[in-house]
Formats: sequence, structure tokens, C-alpha cells
Amino acid sequence: MYKTYLQKIELLPLAADVGFVTSVKQTFHTSFYPFGLFPDKGLEEIAFAPVTFLYGGNGSGKTTILNIVAEKLGLQRRSPFNQSSCFSEYVEQCRIRTKSIPEGSKILTSDDVFDFLIDARSINSEIDSRREELVREYGERRYAHHQLKSIDEFEDFRKSNEAKRKTQSRFVKDQLMMNIRMHSNGESAMGFFTSQIDENALYLLDEPENSLSIERQLELQKLILDSARYLGCQFVIATHSPVLLSIPDALIYDLDEDPVRTKSWTELKNVRTYYEFFKSHAKEFETDKVPEE
Repeated sequence: MYKTYLQKIELLPLAADVGFVTSVKQTFHTSFYPFGLFPDKGLEEIAFAPVTFLYGGNGSGKTTILNIVAEKLGLQRRSPFNQSSCFSEYVEQCRIRTKSIPEGSKILTSDDVFDFLIDARSINSEIDSRREELVREYGERRYAHHQLKSIDEFEDFRKSNEAKRKTQSRFVKDQLMMNIRMHSNGESAMGFFTSQIDENALYLLDEPENSLSIERQLELQKLILDSARYLGCQFVIATHSPVLLSIPDALIYDLDEDPVRTKSWTELKNVRTYYEFFKSHAKEFETDKVPEE
């Protein structure tokens, strides 16, 4: 059953936005961000669906909107974000309409995924180091001659016998307390989302397609759709991934438009560019042999 915890946010109207900038121009401020970003787009409010997309190029404001919502709601955040000296003032003046926001609701960014991948590589490095230690231990124990002098030596005796019974690879595998398999970036990134997305919560995702292949994006699409449809989750996603944007019944705001308006995913410029490209090569797909699985 679809749920909507975040219903609407009202950004500053043109008069309030211009009024603030005018009032502080004589102060030390050199940047008024995010003041001045949205009035030119005719964007004063955003209504949200169970799955809402913010689509647009760099500088369109889609990530800014996610950060405004996250700060306004006090959502969990793993990574800090760059905010101007005016950011808190802007957030304070926005109005937001919600139902009760569940605990565990959070914003997940591409920085979070990057940090997760770095941590995973660090852990795997430690596991590789431990594996090398166990290889050496295997050799030492494989040819050890034990005479038990006390019950305290029984564990060493047991390990030595185990080394003699098993191959090196089996011994190492069985002795590792946690053998973390080395994943590709795509597998690890997808693992990040599956570990972070739970049931009955609001999730803001900032360009989650980064580090994901087309196959992994399809997996993420299914995770988002199933989580919204069956697990009571709501998503607001900043993206230009055609795969994610194709989620059925999603509400899509095109922030590249002036004024901003909602569109179907097939109307978006980025998606149309992909379509026209593949359409122009259609004959090649028809004549080329499909690779066997």
C-alpha cells in the first residue's frame, strides 16, 4: 500500500526571496544561495507522491531541494554538505506539510555511497592481510609435531590436526571469522542501498545511479518500486537516469523547464536524447547477433 509522509513544501515566493537578498546586500555576504535560485524558475511549491523525481542538469537545484527538505525535517544524514551562510535562513522561511515522519527516515547521497565503497575496500584489505597470516599459520601447523603437555595446548593441537586434514584454501576459509568477499563497485553500491532502505520510512536519494551499471540500476529501480508498493516507503529522488525515471506512476518535476512543470519520463530531454540515439542505430540492432548468455 502506497504511503505519503511528505506531502508538500512551499519554497519562498518571489517577493520574500528578493526582499531578503536586498536586505543583506550591504552586509558581508557574498553568496545568497539558495536565495535567488528558484523564483526565476517559477517554482514556489512542490507536491510529493509516493515516488517523486527531481530531474535536471547540474545547477538546476534538484540537490538543493533535497537538502532543504532534509534540513527542514531533521532527517538522518551520513555525510555533511556544503551550505552557504544563508542556507539556514532560507530553510527556516520554507513551509512544509507532512504526516508523521517515521523514525529511520534519511537522506542518502552519492558521497555516502563513495564513503561506503572506501570503507568496504579498507575492510577487504584487512581481510586480505588476515588471509596472508592464516596462509603462514597453515604452513607452520601443517608440519608441526605436537606433544600435549597441558589442556591449554589442546586448541593448538586441534588446529594443527585441522591443517593436516584440509587444503590450504579450506583451512584459511574456515578460520576467517568474517570473510568479506571482494565486490565490484556496482555490487557494493547496490549493497549499500539494500542495507540502508528499510520499511515504512521516507528516503531522499541524491543521484543514486552513480557507480551503478545499467543492470544495477534496474535492480535499484525494482528495490524502490517494491519498497514503495509493498513496504510503506516514500522516495524523493534527484536523478537523470532514464531507468529510474521510468518507474510507473512516479511524479517527475523537470527543473530544466522555465517555469518548472511536471512531465512524463518519455518527455524529458535526456531520455529523448537516448531514444533518438538508439533509434538512429535501430538497423544495427536488428542485424547484429545477440550475444549468448
